[in-house]
Amino acid sequence: MSEPRPSDRHDASDSDETFAEIVDEATQRDPDLAVIEAGSRTLRAASGPPQGDEVPSRPADPEVDKALRAVEQELAGRWGETKLEPSVTRIAALMDVLGDPQRAYPSIHITGTNGKTSTARMIEALLGAFDLRTGRYTSPHVQSITERISLDGSPMDPERFISTYEDIKPYVEMVDAQQPYRLSFFEVLTGMAYAAFADAPVDVAVVEVGMGGSWDATNVIDSTVAVVTPISLDHTDRLGSTPGEIAVEKSGIIKQDATVILAQQPVDAAQVMLKKAVEVDATVAREGMEFGVVSREIAVGGQLLTLRGLGGEYDNIFLPLYGAHQARNAVVALCAVEAFFGIGAEQTGSLDADIIRKAFASVISPGRLEVVRSSPTVVLDAAHNPAGAQATAEGLSEAFGFSRLIGVVGASGDKDVRGLLEAFEPIFAEVVVTQNSSARAMDADELAAVAVEVFGNDRVQVEPRLDDALEAAITLAEEEDEYAGAGVLVTGSVITVGEARLLLGRR
Repeated sequence: MSEPRPSDRHDASDSDETFAEIVDEATQRDPDLAVIEAGSRTLRAASGPPQGDEVPSRPADPEVDKALRAVEQELAGRWGETKLEPSVTRIAALMDVLGDPQRAYPSIHITGTNGKTSTARMIEALLGAFDLRTGRYTSPHVQSITERISLDGSPMDPERFISTYEDIKPYVEMVDAQQPYRLSFFEVLTGMAYAAFADAPVDVAVVEVGMGGSWDATNVIDSTVAVVTPISLDHTDRLGSTPGEIAVEKSGIIKQDATVILAQQPVDAAQVMLKKAVEVDATVAREGMEFGVVSREIAVGGQLLTLRGLGGEYDNIFLPLYGAHQARNAVVALCAVEAFFGIGAEQTGSLDADIIRKAFASVISPGRLEVVRSSPTVVLDAAHNPAGAQATAEGLSEAFGFSRLIGVVGASGDKDVRGLLEAFEPIFAEVVVTQNSSARAMDADELAAVAVEVFGNDRVQVEPRLDDALEAAITLAEEEDEYAGAGVLVTGSVITVGEARLLLGRR
């Protein structure tokens, strides 16, 4: 398996290269490569939690658990992540009273529609391998809210999470009193992350936007490296109805004189990003032109890659994740770290290949093609939009070879559920529709009505309770003497995956 080798690098400062030529080049690329997300994990048997799992359980100490629940309850009382008043006024005010902690360290800022968290984890692993102390801020979480803020590659411990909240709480209340609207759940968490990173202190922060870019709460940082993972349709009611419209908002993270690492994009999205880069004198490196995946081969437990970065080729890279989308996430992460170190701009040469190999070999991405049980194999994946589902379906088919696959789908009501189901229809023998505990969850009967239109009545089963849905799917997978080659995929939402993970015994 291989992908075309990137063409020779174009000089971004070449005065003869016009914008029209750039767009023309982008037009020649395969737009299907914009499909991303889902994430991947090393195939493992159900023999206990894997080493290095980054999904923490509840605190063992009852008093700490009680205190963490109190913080979670206070945060839950604020505007949720999907209720927005598009402005950075409140978060900027909080940063001001906190002394602008986000300016205490350099950062790499990541936007896009799918693949952001997996890419952030890869960037974090690479930076850590070069002995830099890292802070990572990602969302949403799979099981524990503490996953969102990581220090040195591990989620914040509960005690530190609680103390960070208590430290900034008086300032949060001060800003609340001065603003027309209180700080939201996501804004307070962002403030906590930036304060924790400054307090650590970290050498570099890896920050994933929550939604969009320009008015996202994270966008009070001035990152020298902006990463744009593939853009597709999601949150269309807030961001726009085409990739190009969505890109306008996401381009807001591109700052003056920054370096932009631009993953493969639909043409209209690429055009918007390139225009924004021109406006702020940013340097752009584009997947498929300045960098890309040279080759990839399926390997035991993952895939073996050769990547073309800004400083040259890196071969024999083992990535313990599955799917072409994760290979592309890897090369984007590599180039982001190269750009952070000045490779391709201030200096020539490449990074230490052995360190790069070691870092990639350590990457995990919980809840993305994660195996949590065997006989039959149960896989969890957080795909929640059509593009993510398509990437998941392709990665699953490539890596697992199930003779019979049963889907368990619980989705949010504000997503393109039909598009999600249509992406999975070719690989699911049957689908069990369910719902998670979130207030945003689509009612199981409503989801079933859409599923019947996509799959037909005979291939759809309804189980409103997730535990019942899991049991039903496992039973279906074991039918017809196909026990050894059967599998179950649980998908549709990060929340569904997190709850299934707990039900299936992963802590």
